Amino acid sequence: MRRVLFLLIATVSLLAARPQRVVSQSVGTDELLLALADPGQIAALSHIGRDARFSAAASEAQRFPALKDSDAESVLRFRPDLVLAASFTRPETLALLRRAGVRLVVLDRFDTLEDVYASIRILGRELGQDARAEALIAQCRGRVQVLADRLRGVRPVRVLTAGAYPFTAGAGTTFQDLCDHAGAINVAAEAGLKGHAPTPSEKLLTWNAEVLVISGDRADASDTRPRLAEIPHYRVLPAFKAGRFVVLPGALMSSVSHRRIDAYEMLARGLHPERFR
Repeated sequence: MRRVLFLLIATVSLLAARPQRVVSQSVGTDELLLALADPGQIAALSHIGRDARFSAAASEAQRFPALKDSDAESVLRFRPDLVLAASFTRPETLALLRRAGVRLVVLDRFDTLEDVYASIRILGRELGQDARAEALIAQCRGRVQVLADRLRGVRPVRVLTAGAYPFTAGAGTTFQDLCDHAGAINVAAEAGLKGHAPTPSEKLLTWNAEVLVISGDRADASDTRPRLAEIPHYRVLPAFKAGRFVVLPGALMSSVSHRRIDAYEMLARGLHPERFR
């Protein structure tokens, strides 16, 4: 009887220690929070968390209140006992939240899947959901291993991320992480570019990109190709002329959560369809 009473008291204490009004200020923390928290712990999600153009968990986010904006006032309106933010949140917003005295967790590592696992563990601890965090990591590792087994021995495809803005993703980016898991060589990283850098138009032809990877709402690239055609250094590329594109939803292309594994799988399927028949 004493053992049962002890376990009951311990369970009640654990539940009482868990934050009960968690506010997520960014899309990435939305996606992690939805995967780890009990629904009753979530007070509000980011102001764009319901928009599928930005969030891979937009449909799930519909069930919860949303911030009016990303500023501190909008966050504090929900009387949070824990606020989740990212390092790219505006510094003045972070400063105001700290000044308000609320518990604030700022995630600042996004480039690799190991970074994501670290974030999952941090949030699992903060939410009192350590077991759920470890289960999510195990599930992710399993999916990644299945994909790696499927791609074993493939010839990596030379890819370049292209868009209407004159920037290309090199080493140390989430796009590099996608390439590392999808049987691809990021030609920009191979050429020495780091981070998101201006596209060196005069060098693109020498990079020999076989496929252009772009973000868009349509799988056939019909909404993006006309915009790329207006940019001279893209339209001269053999990959562009031949229509060799892989289109990834923007929310997955830039995901900083475990949802990026969906992008690994989509990119791999687009580059190596013979391995998925």
